[in-house]
Amino acid sequence: MLPAAARLTKSQEFRLVVRRGRRSGRSRLVVHVLRPDQAPEAGRYRGEALPEAEANTAPTRKSTGSTRVGFVVSKAVGSAVIRHRVTRRLRHLMRDRYPVLPAGTLVVVRALPAAGDASSRELGADLDAAFRKLRVLDPDGPATGSR
Repeated sequence: MLPAAARLTKSQEFRLVVRRGRRSGRSRLVVHVLRPDQAPEAGRYRGEALPEAEANTAPTRKSTGSTRVGFVVSKAVGSAVIRHRVTRRLRHLMRDRYPVLPAGTLVVVRALPAAGDASSRELGADLDAAFRKLRVLDPDGPATGSR
């Protein structure tokens, strides 16, 4: 289980990572990553001033230095039992990868419908491939947690 401080919890944080971060899609999931050097300037969004509420809450490297992860598993993945199973598997897989991510990185893992039938090994392989494509993990390093 990821510690509470390592989780994305606000919809604004999810929105920021999905809109501003880099994305890598696989057959079973999509990984969105916002690295600290990609974080928006305070008070700026796509060249326009942010509304006051968003300007004060948008996460930046200065506001938090910890790596945080969030998960999106929609009803398209399956029933509630399947969705929770997929979320638990992804949380467990991210726990193994969490220490090797650069400090301050924000990650959103979005499960696709095929994730409902996937094993932990397949999900882990997709996570590793997505992180390598995004150049978050060392391309020559061993695959972590893909047992």
